[in-house]
Amino acid sequence: MSLTYLEYDFKVNPAQPGIEILIAQLGQLGFESFVEYGTGVKAYIQENDFKPELLSEVQILQSSEFDIAYSQRSIEQVNWNAEWEKNFKPILVDDRCVVRAPFHTSFQLPYEIVIEPKMSFGTGHHETTYMMLQWVLDEDLRDKRVLDMGCGTAVLAILASMKGAKRVDAIDIDPWCVENSEENIVRNQCKAVHVLLGDASVIPSEEKYDLILANINRNILLNDLPTYSKVLAKGGLLFLSGFYTEDLEIIKSKAGEFGLKFVSHRDRNDWISAKFVN
Repeated sequence: MSLTYLEYDFKVNPAQPGIEILIAQLGQLGFESFVEYGTGVKAYIQENDFKPELLSEVQILQSSEFDIAYSQRSIEQVNWNAEWEKNFKPILVDDRCVVRAPFHTSFQLPYEIVIEPKMSFGTGHHETTYMMLQWVLDEDLRDKRVLDMGCGTAVLAILASMKGAKRVDAIDIDPWCVENSEENIVRNQCKAVHVLLGDASVIPSEEKYDLILANINRNILLNDLPTYSKVLAKGGLLFLSGFYTEDLEIIKSKAGEFGLKFVSHRDRNDWISAKFVN
C-alpha cells in the first residue's frame, strides 16, 4: 500500500531559533521528516495521521516573536527521491561511521552505510538517529541478538549487523519503511537483518534480545516499555530516543516500573537518547 504524505512548507523569520523550535513542536504532533533550508523548513506527515486543527497546538505559530507563513500540498512517496537527493548530504558520526547515498564516494571509514531513504525517517540527519548510531558504535555486538523498533531506513539495524550481531529483527509500522529497509539491507549485504511489518505486537515473544533500539516518540515508548522489558535478556541494554529533555524523567520513571535501570543519556539540540539496563 502506497501512503500519501502532506508536505508543509514553513517560511520562518527570524529563521533561528524559529526553525529549531518549529521542528520540535511539529515533531510532538507526529510530523516524521524535516528538510531545512535557509529561510524555512519542509515538514512531512502521513495524510491519514493529520488533522488541520492540530496546527492550532503549535505554539510558535501563534507567537508574535516570529513571522511564519506556510503552504501545504500532498506528495506521493514515489516523488520523494528527487527531493531527498537534492538535500541529502553524508552524515559522519564521530569519524567512525558514515551514512551516505549510492551517489556519494566512499569515505573509507570502519563502518559505511549506503542507503536510499526515499520517504522513510531515520537517515542519520535527525538528532535522535545520530545519537542512536553513537550508542551502537560504542557497543560490542558480536554474536548478540538485537531488536530495532521503528527501524525507518534500517540504518541502526544495518550498523548492528556490521558490528557482528548474529540476528537483528527490524520492525516498522509503515509498509514503505519496511520496503525501504529491505532494499537497504540488500544494498549493504546484511544477511543477519530480518524485517517485520507492524508494531510491538509483532515482536517474537519467545525472543530474548541482548540489545533493543527504539527511536520512535515519547507516547509509543511509554506504551511499549512493558513489551520491551519482557523480551530484553537479563543484563541486556535498551536504548530509547525520540523525546525531549523535559520527557526524560517520565521515561525513566516508567522504565523503572519494569525493572529497567537508567544508566546515562545523550542530548543533542534538546533531543534525548537514554540508556537502560535490565
